Amino acid sequence: MVIDFWAPWCEPCKQLSPILEKLVAEADGRWLLAKVDVDQQPRIGQAFGVQGIPALFAIVAGQPLPLFQGALPEEQIRQVLEQLMTVAAEAGVNGQITGGVIPEATEEVEQDVVITDPELDDAADAIDRGDLAAAVTAYEALLQREPFHLDGKAGLATVKLMQRTQGIELVAALNAAVHSPQDIDAHLVAADVLVLHARANEAFELLVDLVRRTDDAERATVRTHLVELFDLLGNDHPAVPAGRLALSNALF
Repeated sequence: MVIDFWAPWCEPCKQLSPILEKLVAEADGRWLLAKVDVDQQPRIGQAFGVQGIPALFAIVAGQPLPLFQGALPEEQIRQVLEQLMTVAAEAGVNGQITGGVIPEATEEVEQDVVITDPELDDAADAIDRGDLAAAVTAYEALLQREPFHLDGKAGLATVKLMQRTQGIELVAALNAAVHSPQDIDAHLVAADVLVLHARANEAFELLVDLVRRTDDAERATVRTHLVELFDLLGNDHPAVPAGRLALSNALF
C-alpha cells in the first residue's frame, strides 16, 4: 500500500495526485493507493511522522516506509515506486490486488499498521520515573489534539489523582476527615486516597454522606469531585453504578 498524505488547500498535492492515480492505474494491481487527508486524520499523519505535505509513504509487511515529500516529476516518482516494488519483493510481499485508489483510507491504513499515540508513551515513561507533572503535560497535549480520547482522559484523571494524594497516608487522611466532619477538603482528600487504595465503595459512601450534609456551593463542589471519580474509574467498575445511584438519591 502506498499512502498519499494530502489536504484540500495544498497546491503541490493537487499536482501530485493525478500523477499517482495515473501510475496506480498502470500498475495493474501491483500496489494500492490510499489517500489520507491530514486535516481530517491528524492522528495518522502524526503516527507516520509526516512533517509536510504532500508526503508519500508505503506500508511493506506491516511496516511504514517513507518515500518522499513534495511534488516530484513523474519520472522520479516512477523510479521511487519501482524501487519500492523491489523492496516489497525482497520482503516477500507480492500478488495482485483490486481497488486502485482508496479516497478516504483511514480504516485501511489503521488495519495495516499499528497507529500509536506517542503522548501515551511519553506519559507512561514520565510516570515510571516519578515525574507526574510531565505525565500531565503529555496527556494534556494528547487531549488538545483529540479532546475525546478515552485513554487520554482516564490517564490525565489518574495522574492528577496521584498528584493530589502524593505523600498522604491513608490512615492520616481518614482521621482528618473523621475529626473534621465539616472540612470539605479533608473529605475530598480522604476519598481520593481511598480510591487510590482500591477502596472506591468507601470513598463514594464518604462523599455521598457529605452531599447530604452540605448545600449550595459546597454541595456542588463535592458532587463535582464525586462525578470526576466516577469518570476516572469508568462505568465498568463495580462500585460506580451503585455510587451514581446513591448520589442521585442524595441529591433528589
